[in-house]
Amino acid sequence: MTTTGADHATAVTGPWWWSRWRSAVLDGALALVSALECGAEGIPFARDAGVPLSAGIVFGLLAGSVLLLRRKWPIAVVLVSIAITPAQMGFLMGIVGLYTLAAAELPRRIIVALAGMSLLGTMIVTFVRVKQDMARGDLTLGDWFVPFAAVTTSLGLTAPPLLLGLYVGARRRLMESLRERADSLERELQLLAERAEERAEWARGEERTRIAREMHDVVAHRVSLMVVHAAALQAVARKDPEKAVRNAALVGDMGRQALTELREMLGVLRSGESAQRRTASSASSAAVPLAAVGVAAAVAASRVAEEEGPWLSELEELIGQSAAAGMAVDLSVEGEVRSYAVQIEQTAYRVVQEALTNVHKHAAGAKTHVRLAHRGVEIAMQVENEPPPEPASAASVGLPSGGNGLVGMRERVLGLGGVFVSGPTDAGGFRVSAVIPAV
Repeated sequence: MTTTGADHATAVTGPWWWSRWRSAVLDGALALVSALECGAEGIPFARDAGVPLSAGIVFGLLAGSVLLLRRKWPIAVVLVSIAITPAQMGFLMGIVGLYTLAAAELPRRIIVALAGMSLLGTMIVTFVRVKQDMARGDLTLGDWFVPFAAVTTSLGLTAPPLLLGLYVGARRRLMESLRERADSLERELQLLAERAEERAEWARGEERTRIAREMHDVVAHRVSLMVVHAAALQAVARKDPEKAVRNAALVGDMGRQALTELREMLGVLRSGESAQRRTASSASSAAVPLAAVGVAAAVAASRVAEEEGPWLSELEELIGQSAAAGMAVDLSVEGEVRSYAVQIEQTAYRVVQEALTNVHKHAAGAKTHVRLAHRGVEIAMQVENEPPPEPASAASVGLPSGGNGLVGMRERVLGLGGVFVSGPTDAGGFRVSAVIPAV
């Protein structure tokens, strides 16, 4: 990640107020040159002022060394340079101080005020010195040269460092802004990647649950009927060979149907996975995005649902299979029969199918009533069984229960915005009811 803000503060490696050793060395070199310059200029200043030469040299050395503080206190450096302007010393300190002041993040009014003071001071001192030189005869130019020299000298010593400092400061702030934006964008991209990972993981979990529910609904019902027919076949094998043959044929048909449905579902899932791999390899050689896993699973499950059904029109066949297995079951339909969306018909069919499967498992031989109601804006279904004729009949078949049937039905119905209720009845049976919006 980029180094900005607090990260930049922790990246300081120089001494004291310098961020880097290179900056400290540069300022030290500038301060040394400035001190030597002011020290040399302190000699004529001491002669003109009538003070000892040593005092003028020491004063110049001390004044010039103030440039060492230009990064910490740029205002103080500029003020010192303005103060020693009448002594005609500190030209380097004035130029570097103005540049540092303009490049610093200070209010513009302060920069303008100090630059104006430096310009005015340089102009006055230059005007006086040139006037004195002309009066002594050192310069023989006309009177026009005095203001011209004062203006050009002051502008030459003030404008270039000021403009350069403003440019460098603006560029520095622009780079800091771009760096902060890049850092912010990187954090946002990292957050988006984490959210994409979470969404992909959620999608994988949802599709695993959905596929498991489909597998349960496809296989559990037919396998349950196979177990019931096998138990009946064992009971009548010697007493009624013809009935045993019919039950054996039914078991075979149920097994073939279960294998066919299972093979079709696995085939669709495998074809969806292969298509996803081909798309990813043709698009780029990079890894498949995490979100594509959930998309592929969703497409595969949707193809299973849309191409294979089941449909409400197959309810009579479903109930006929349960009746052939020995269940006393009747179907009643209310309202005008019409078609619904694919998911609605599948969910209604699966609810009835799973409810009949539970009757085979837990109340074998119990009379069962299946009611289907077509209403204006919804479809309602109810599967209710009476108490089994023999309490031990449910366990005699030996059907295992995974405890996922009611959970799967509830998830299907609630996923479509419907209502699902299940529980024992007062008569000792069990009732499963569901209402699904038709839109």
